[in-house]
Amino acid sequence: MALLETLTVIFAVALLAALAVYLKTKLFPRRPDDLPREDVAEYISMMVSVFYALVLGLCLVSVWDNRATADDRVQAEASALHQTYLLADALPAEQRRPLREAARTYAGHVVDVEWARMAEREPLGAEGWALLDRLRAAGELRGKATTSQQIAAQEVLAQIGYVDDARRGREAAADERLSVVLWAGLVIGGVLTVAFMFLFGLNRSSTHVILVMGLSGFIAFTVLLIHQLDTPFGTELGVSSDPFTRYFSP
Repeated sequence: MALLETLTVIFAVALLAALAVYLKTKLFPRRPDDLPREDVAEYISMMVSVFYALVLGLCLVSVWDNRATADDRVQAEASALHQTYLLADALPAEQRRPLREAARTYAGHVVDVEWARMAEREPLGAEGWALLDRLRAAGELRGKATTSQQIAAQEVLAQIGYVDDARRGREAAADERLSVVLWAGLVIGGVLTVAFMFLFGLNRSSTHVILVMGLSGFIAFTVLLIHQLDTPFGTELGVSSDPFTRYFSP
């Protein structure tokens, strides 16, 4: 659902509720002896705060789970690539250096090129997949080999398969983002929660000001935190490329 459609539905429901209240007051006007019902305003304010807390919690869990998944994928990809590099020792001598160079080239491309693209949510392109195909070709046996070398080559291809799976998961995590519906709920709910604090005054205006400042600041902090975590490979709280640089340091 697009943002415009989401906002249209929200405001349509709000206008419908306002119309219902207006008709109620016109059809069933309050009698002179009826007492003001301030508890209704307090109840509505409490319910808005509770619903907003639920939306905040849902958004935080969603973006944190995606970041954790991205971190797991990076760890798995770097570990499998490192295992591929180490298994080169068990292959025939003429294949060891090409396999290691292919592994280093792939790791360098991930760190130097793809990481910046993921931070900007840009397409990774086909170059990384081409380097992975080159790595897979370097791990395939050519010519005669001993039994142990054949077993090692099978393990190399298995590890490259893990790299392939982890890479796909990393790409998917980089493309994930919070739904516009949840973003609309975050913004509108935050505005309503702060606005309702102006309905109830306190005897000391300074205390009221401090409470509004504290609530507004904390809501802004939480929304900014969600915004940072919504980019799992961002520069602030994003997943680091340390697993690759640790195994394949320049």
